[in-house]
Amino acid sequence: MAEAASAKHDVFQAIADPTRRELLKLLSGQELPLKDISSRFPISRTAVSKHLRILAEAGLVRERKVGRETRYRLDADPLLELKRWLAYYERFWENKLSLLKHYVESEPGAEPAGLRPVPTPPSGSASETPGE
Repeated sequence: MAEAASAKHDVFQAIADPTRRELLKLLSGQELPLKDISSRFPISRTAVSKHLRILAEAGLVRERKVGRETRYRLDADPLLELKRWLAYYERFWENKLSLLKHYVESEPGAEPAGLRPVPTPPSGSASETPGE
């Protein structure tokens, strides 16, 4: 826990950027040096290095010196925090999907339990088309 508190960037901040998510995907199956990583992105090597630093500060990327180059690899353990957070909210989606399934499979015209009907606009509202 002390390690997480001392991190400059948390997992949520780190994965908020699409480039960093692509970096994680790239590093998920292999360890690569900066030159190989940066050649796969339309941004400068310095920008890629900054993204990698943010990922490393969040604990998502590990660095290893091999001779004069630094190689990077994914460390997916911190993603468990994200998985736990999403799992909490998953139950809300499951409930809504269950209600939708029940609604779709119910008899036509039947109002499913747990769903509120959409109110109809009052007559004379702006949503009516001219001539009605």
